[in-house]
Amino acid sequence: MKLHGPALRLTVFIGDTDTWHHKPLHHEIVHRAHVAGLAGASVFRGMEGYGASNRVHTTRILSLSEDLPVAVIIVDAEEKIRAFLPQLDELISEGLVILDEVEVIRYVGRTPGSADGR
Repeated sequence: MKLHGPALRLTVFIGDTDTWHHKPLHHEIVHRAHVAGLAGASVFRGMEGYGASNRVHTTRILSLSEDLPVAVIIVDAEEKIRAFLPQLDELISEGLVILDEVEVIRYVGRTPGSADGR
């Protein structure tokens, strides 16, 4: 897959305890992005944060580590990202979804049979 130049970055902020049919919600988002043929998706777990509930979630020792923030980031061409957005409407009942215009400088995967991708 070729991806170069202008693109959109889709970022979905959810909690790590959010689920979809008893599975982690971030897993379902990544799965659907893959099935939709999007260029790639990554999931990042935050150490501390708060959102619309205004409740701080943290990993600090003296606090309970519950519902830590998670960001799912997907980058692809604008038309592919916008076509994917209705799936998020179905999945996300709480959270934040944002779009940013980005410029892809380099997007290279491994070639079959190559351990280092060169």
